[in-house]
Amino acid sequence: MNDTQIRQSFHRKRLHKHHADPNTLIIDELGLKHGKCRADIAVINSHLTGYEIKSDEDSLCRLDKQIETYSKVFDQATVVASAKHVDVVSSSVPDWWGIIVTHQGYRGNISFETLRKPSMNREIDLLSVAQLLWSNEASSILINLGVPQRVLRQRRAFLYQSLVDLLSASDLRSRVRECLKNRRNWRCRVQPSPNGGLSQPFAK
Repeated sequence: MNDTQIRQSFHRKRLHKHHADPNTLIIDELGLKHGKCRADIAVINSHLTGYEIKSDEDSLCRLDKQIETYSKVFDQATVVASAKHVDVVSSSVPDWWGIIVTHQGYRGNISFETLRKPSMNREIDLLSVAQLLWSNEASSILINLGVPQRVLRQRRAFLYQSLVDLLSASDLRSRVRECLKNRRNWRCRVQPSPNGGLSQPFAK
């Protein structure tokens, strides 16, 4: 099983309810920390949920760094791993992470077994969450908060820190989720096709 096969099946079999929800956005390859890391699948609704796929063809050499980055941003996170990797994954991810193991039948069908359900992340880094915003989005929020225009000419790092300083944790996280869901010409909603294909449109 490779990444694409697992991803396609996961969208169809595990995320179909989210796809049908108009208040949920599902994104493939969501950039974290300004693109230094990418979440394989992100589900954005009343929470921010990340899925990291580890197929038979994948190495686990970056797993520790991915765990660190995911854990700063996501309310919940889950590794979707092939049986080949499940022992290492189980001993590596934090207790609040979910673990799903993939199995492939003799006809090539892929199934998913939940080994551990995710719980809520209690150690989110608010600055990392703020960095999910584009600079103009951060500026727009700050304008609505009454921050003077002259202040908004600062570097984007200053804008993100200002959001953290001015907003409560719940308000900041809510505003970031809404900005992600309301973006135009960014990423189209991923729609699993009946034949199992998966389009991954990207902005030009």
